[in-house]
Amino acid sequence: MTETQTQVTWLTQDAHDRLKAELDDLVGQRPAIAQKINAAREEGDLKENGGYHAAREEQGVMEARIRHLQELLHTAKVGETPTESGTAVPGTVLTVRFEGDDDTETFLLGSREEGSAGSIEVYSPNSPLGSALIGAKAGDTVSYDLPDGGSMEVTLVSAEPYSP
Repeated sequence: MTETQTQVTWLTQDAHDRLKAELDDLVGQRPAIAQKINAAREEGDLKENGGYHAAREEQGVMEARIRHLQELLHTAKVGETPTESGTAVPGTVLTVRFEGDDDTETFLLGSREEGSAGSIEVYSPNSPLGSALIGAKAGDTVSYDLPDGGSMEVTLVSAEPYSP
């Protein structure tokens, strides 16, 4: 992925700190996992060594998470949690009404990592819907392109600061 293709991820300072602490913890666990693998390897035949394979699997999952967190933190744009209501910006919980629908939908405009602690759905500011809503004020109707080539209108009902 080239520098121009890398997408910036918006995070609050709290989320950045939480993810950095998780990364530091995982990196700190590397020697313990390596020791588990070595201890299991010394038990003999690796083909039938469940402990060895489990430790290698654990190491693979941990290394994948480390790489993900490193990339995420490298491309993160850290900002303060918005304090003002009424305008769609990253870090706000948006309530919208889609064209032709009486029901509303509520979601966080931000990073999936930002909303991972809660049960709220998250839309990226880089998504077609997210980018169309950025800067919209409550009551504004915007349109965005659909994957099939059509377009959809959505009205911003409200925008409130996110608090996990």
